[in-house]
Amino acid sequence: MKPKAARAAAAWRTYREVSKPGSPPLMTRVRAIPCMIGDVMRGRYAGLGKGKLGLMAMGVVYIISPIDLIPDFLVLIGVADDFGVFLWLMASLLGESGRYVDWQRKVIDGRVEARPQES
Repeated sequence: MKPKAARAAAAWRTYREVSKPGSPPLMTRVRAIPCMIGDVMRGRYAGLGKGKLGLMAMGVVYIISPIDLIPDFLVLIGVADDFGVFLWLMASLLGESGRYVDWQRKVIDGRVEARPQES
């Protein structure tokens, strides 16, 4: 699949997941991201590994960094790699935060036991 088509397909899958009936709405997912990161770092939420969280952090650094693998002065290619990383990051964050919100609901309902907070 061509890179442009792959990015469009990833964006479409994310949109379908976010807009699926019964799934957490977009703003709920966005607001849950800081809590999700905190719970992953404290070891309370096992649904997202620290390794993947680290990859996401590297994606943020790559997007905001002035140093790129493909320089931005190569307009179409240079901007496309940043956009591809951005799409992957948003799809990953929104997908993971949706699963996190579902997990939180199960914890609140008592259907799943939360991991104890380590001192």
